[in-house]
This record gives sequence, C-alpha cells and structure tokens, in this order.
Amino acid sequence: MNGTNGRAQAARAQEVRRPGRRPGRRPGFLRMETNLFDRVFIGVVLFVAIHLAWMRFIEMYVPLGVATALS
Repeated sequence: MNGTNGRAQAARAQEVRRPGRRPGRRPGFLRMETNLFDRVFIGVVLFVAIHLAWMRFIEMYVPLGVATALS
C-alpha cells in the first residue's frame, strides 16, 4: 500500500514541477508560449516591417502589390 501511495505522491510532485500548457497557448518562436493576440500582433508588425523595407529598397523596381502578396 505504501508503494502505490508513494508513486501517486511522486506523480503529483512531478506535475507541480512541470505544469501543462494553459488553454489557448502553444509553443512558438524560441519556445515562448503565445496566445492568439500575440501571434496576430507579431504578424501585423512583420507585415508593416516588410512593407516599409519594400518601399525603401525595392519599390522602384517591383510594385508594392508584390510585397502585399508576400506578406
């Protein structure tokens, strides 16, 4: 009886040390947990950065619509 109880206590202690992921979160870049808002925010920032870089360096050769398609 003590052996079974000891295993249950060890399992509970391990759960405390390594809690599961919270709902709606998943591992992302560099193993950071992100939720939907984080992923949308990063996407918008990258969209704007791609467009600004495109307008500065490439727009004279290729139209901005191509940057939108790539984003």
